[in-house]
Order: sequence, then structure tokens, then C-alpha cells
Amino acid sequence: MAFNVQTFKTRALSAVVFVVVMLTGLLWNHWSFLLLFSIIHFGCWMEYQKLVGLIDPAYTEISSLHKYGVMVLGYGIMLWMTSDMYTIGGFRLHEIGWWMVLSLAVMLPIAEVLLSKNPRLKSVAHSLFGLIYISLSWGTMMELRDYGMVFKGTSLFMDMGWVLPVTLIASIWINDTMAYIVGSFIGKTPLSPISPKKTWEGTIGGAVLCILTVSLLSYFLAGTADIISVAIIATIAAVMGTFGDLLESKLKRLAGVKDSGAFMPGHGGFLDRFDSLILATPFVYMYVFWVLR
Repeated sequence: MAFNVQTFKTRALSAVVFVVVMLTGLLWNHWSFLLLFSIIHFGCWMEYQKLVGLIDPAYTEISSLHKYGVMVLGYGIMLWMTSDMYTIGGFRLHEIGWWMVLSLAVMLPIAEVLLSKNPRLKSVAHSLFGLIYISLSWGTMMELRDYGMVFKGTSLFMDMGWVLPVTLIASIWINDTMAYIVGSFIGKTPLSPISPKKTWEGTIGGAVLCILTVSLLSYFLAGTADIISVAIIATIAAVMGTFGDLLESKLKRLAGVKDSGAFMPGHGGFLDRFDSLILATPFVYMYVFWVLR
């Protein structure tokens, strides 16, 4: 894969804008964090439904209630996984999310039978996969944000809810960037037929440089206390992020499109930009809640 200067410049400029927007949402406060991932959630869902419609044209025939109702159901999952910090007028968002999930989980199957001209279990399965793939993932991201506000176990994570998400997102971004650079210069062995431009050299080099970079940043910012945990998070991000990229590439290949969308020049759509993070987040969540806690 030859190094393309213009492509790299476009990707770099878009990445700078992306980083500014992301950091604003991530660091301002917990409400900006929720707003950021609310936008990402619905953006991913719209592109996912577009891809599935191209893969399985019958999915485009689902009712509007099914189409938008499953997005709202997914958003209910996100809200359900928030903490008591998210309270409006005495109402906690996780309770509102619970009732959204409960009511829509009952209503949507009934609507599928009554309103669809030709109810298909396959269409329901596509939507269920979207709930797991997109909504549950961003729900675990909300829990990672909340976890940092209450966990007292280490000096790095104490009362700093943004640290875990930023560490994860930075690991994904560094891994993607380094894999692109290394693969451009020395990549020769294709990683997978699903994504011909990816190489083993770029993938391995990107992962190693990601782990080293994130670990060194952790060391200089927080000392040695949490460097092992951070290195493990970076490793999970690099490995599962690559699988996430391949999964989305497979969906695009089946749909016959190059990008899932076009909101970010040089990077494609929401799924193109967040495909690695979508799959890595639940696995980092499992490590944090099952091992660190």
C-alpha cells in the first residue's frame, strides 16, 4: 500500500477537527458527553440501517415505527446504563431509559405483526443485531464514563470520569494512525480479504506503537501505579478495534459501498469513524468491571 501524501493530509485535517469536537464533548462535563454519544448513536443507527437495506432489500420495507422505534429503544438502553448523575427535574435518566426499553420491547414486536405487510423474522434479527452492535456498546461507554467518577482504586482513575473513555479513544486513534503509517511504508502481507489495504505489518506495528505510546503517556502523567492497566486497555483497544474495523468492512463489502456515510472527509461516515471503538468498548468495559473493580 503506497503512501499517499494528499490522502494523509485530508485524513489528518479531518482528524484534527474530529479531535476538537470529541474532546469538547468528552471533557466539558457529563452532559456534553451524553450529547456527544447521543449524536453518535443515532448517526451509527442511520448508517447501519442503510447498509442492511443494501444487503437485504426487504429490510427497507419495515414500517416507520419499526425503523425509528428500534433506534429509540437503543437509545433507551444507553440511558438505562447511565448513573444518577444524569437527573433532570428529579427524574433520573436511567429510570426513563428503563421504561423506554420496557415499553418499546413490548410494543415493537406487536407493531411488526400488525403493521408490516410481510413480517419477517430476518428483519427483526437485523434490528436486534443493531441493538447489540451499536446501542449496547454506547451504553457500556456511558458506564465507563460514570465508573471513573466513583472508583477509588487507583490514582489515575479517581474522580476523573473522562479518563477511561479518553484513554480508550486515544488508543483507538493512535492504533489506526500508526497502522496506516507503518502499513504504508512497509506493509506487504494482506491481513484479510475483507480489507485488502490492511497488512499484517501495519496491524502489528500499529498495535505495538499504540501500546507503547499510551503506556508512556500514562507513565509520564500518572507514574507507574496504573501503567499495567492502561497497557491492557490499549492492547484490548488495538486488538478488538482491528476486529471492529474488519466487521464494518465486511458489512460494507456485502452492501457494495466504499463508505458507510460521508460526514467526515477522508474517514467516511459514523460507522467508518467509530467501527473500532464500537467493538472495543464492550471488551474494555468487561475488563474494567470484571477485573479492575
